[in-house]
Amino acid sequence: MSTSHVLLGLLANGPKHGYELKRAHDAHMPRAKPLAFGQVYATLGRLQRDGLVTEGERDRDAGPERTSFALTDAGRERLDEWLAEVEAPAPFVASALLAKVVVALLAADSRRAGTYLAAQRAAHAARLRELTLAKLDPDTALGDVIAADFAISHLDADLRWMETTIARVDDLHQGADT
Repeated sequence: MSTSHVLLGLLANGPKHGYELKRAHDAHMPRAKPLAFGQVYATLGRLQRDGLVTEGERDRDAGPERTSFALTDAGRERLDEWLAEVEAPAPFVASALLAKVVVALLAADSRRAGTYLAAQRAAHAARLRELTLAKLDPDTALGDVIAADFAISHLDADLRWMETTIARVDDLHQGADT
């Protein structure tokens, strides 16, 4: 995820200060890792340096002074360019799940890999049930439903991969027994 582009997108509807941007990010990207305030302000600093945002009004309503930021024409152009770019499928497979299975097979044995996969499958299935229930709640915001759909699709793909891998590990184990 490109934090700078997400912040540009959040500024597309008008100026906001850092606190509002953090809250908007966390509200509209509910299943993403929440942004730290330091990350928001550091990113705004880079965007301002690059001419993509500009400082606006300073506000001091019952608290610390807050500076709002607004999208510049160059910022809107960069946002439009980014939104038009097609994301290439990842060229490499990088996953803690994959790494653990491969390492279990290399460092231990097929039984250990199978045990790990069975436990991981149970954890994935439980998370899938949680997300499905959350998605079916009529009070769930559209952004949360979309994020849940995304996560469910990935969990489903992981579960299919685990089923295939468990079968391969079982075949490997049975081959070692003969």
